[in-house]
Amino acid sequence: MSMVENKTMNLDKLKPGQECKLIDVHLTGANGQRLMDMGFMPGVKIKVLRNAPLTDPVELEIRGYNVSIRHAEARYIEVSL
Repeated sequence: MSMVENKTMNLDKLKPGQECKLIDVHLTGANGQRLMDMGFMPGVKIKVLRNAPLTDPVELEIRGYNVSIRHAEARYIEVSL
């Protein structure tokens, strides 16, 4: 019997070019609502496009559009590879 292991991690750990699937957003309040309004919902596919030279922000492709968020926000987004 083989098991497929889905590695989960936080979005801020991914490198440009990596793709993942959103598992959960662990932010509440206005910041959590803002991410959900931008399409950060469980099951959505995300591609990391680039990191800014001084780390922030991270540019992502989600649902066919590009969005940039801070690493401090990406840290609370759980994804699987």
